[in-house]
Amino acid sequence: MALPFNPLLFDFPDQIETERLIVRAPRPGDGAHSCVAIAESLEELRPWMPWAQVAPTQDESEAVYRRAISEWHARTNLMMVMFRKSDGLFVGGTGLHRIDWTVPRFEIGYWVRTSLQRQGYVTEAVNGLTDFSFNVLGAQRIEIRCDVLNTRSAAVAQRAGYTLEARFHHDSRGVDGSLRDTLIFVRFPPENPPQS
Repeated sequence: MALPFNPLLFDFPDQIETERLIVRAPRPGDGAHSCVAIAESLEELRPWMPWAQVAPTQDESEAVYRRAISEWHARTNLMMVMFRKSDGLFVGGTGLHRIDWTVPRFEIGYWVRTSLQRQGYVTEAVNGLTDFSFNVLGAQRIEIRCDVLNTRSAAVAQRAGYTLEARFHHDSRGVDGSLRDTLIFVRFPPENPPQS
């Protein structure tokens, strides 16, 4: 990408498809689906996600997605949702965050509803978003960050071919207020690896 670059003028698809998933930008009405999935999954999400400490109301959840729609159009945060192709079931959330368009650099985040854990949906979505980021958005760096204790999240990064680059000690506070270490996994475009 040539600099200076204005991401507001960058048109790209708002949806990708993988073998089993439709991964797309948020739309009005997504809050209702998300609200049910979060309520189902609170116990698994609560240790890692500050926004999942109590079950949201449908209006609260909808407001999150309405805000995400505006962030998508502003190109400041690309929150996405996952739906299963076979029956349209809401699978969970993902997206491209901590965006720096001057690199371009993205961080992939994700969560999956409890009833669909351990079925490979998140790894599938991460692989799809990784390809999209390199091939469509021109990414030069993609990160996945997680708490050092979140072994499931780290396993997703490793299955998707990400390499552990760093461990940031006492990087932030966990939802319980304790200091936490953060693992940084990374991938680079195959045609432009970093110089050693």
